[in-house]
Amino acid sequence: MLEVIDAILHSSNLVVLTGAGMSTASGIPDFRSSKGLYKQNISNEEILSHHYFMENPQEFYKFYRSKMLYSQAKPNIGHTVLAKLEKKGILKAIITQNIDTLHEDAGSVNVLKLHGTVKENTCLKCGKKYNLDYILKNDLPKCSCGGLIKPDVVLYEEALDSDILEASIDLISKADTLLVMGTSLNVYPAAGLIRYFNGKNLIIINKDKTPSDYMASLVLYEDIVKVFTKLDEYLK
Repeated sequence: MLEVIDAILHSSNLVVLTGAGMSTASGIPDFRSSKGLYKQNISNEEILSHHYFMENPQEFYKFYRSKMLYSQAKPNIGHTVLAKLEKKGILKAIITQNIDTLHEDAGSVNVLKLHGTVKENTCLKCGKKYNLDYILKNDLPKCSCGGLIKPDVVLYEEALDSDILEASIDLISKADTLLVMGTSLNVYPAAGLIRYFNGKNLIIINKDKTPSDYMASLVLYEDIVKVFTKLDEYLK
């Protein structure tokens, strides 16, 4: 663990890639873990697909509100320490697969959201924006114009925002250290981003093995909270 902490603290251009495991300590399930949402009988991939949303919006929202929205979740120490690293000038950017905004809630500024965010929602008819509170209060959220409102999250069958993807590639290609945390590295194209890294240290912190561990200079199978509690001590 100390080798990982030392590599992070001595970085001059650190970029972080985070996945669902980053937010489990905040009470948000890791979808692909053994206890995550994807182990239920329902095909969650089907429900969270573009065509299902368009064909069955009410059923989509029933699932979405019960399984995807955690409006009371608060940043954990992993989020807060990353914000501290950014303020110190060590961390240049966070690239996240998560649709919560816990990185921003913790104080991080330069956050690229690959899969969008639950806190922004758009009318498919007129483009009017709605906040999360409106989604939580309406069984089938409709715009004042009568149009269907869709969360600004990337559903299955939808492409990632090309500008965010290109910016992520640029940041990773210029980083001297890439820290990958809480992701299975099984979901593409996000998982493929690490192939653009040309720097010194590729660090992977995850509870379970990933298919890209062989590419890393440092791999730590550990709880993120434990690692960042120790890192926070060194920052103080």
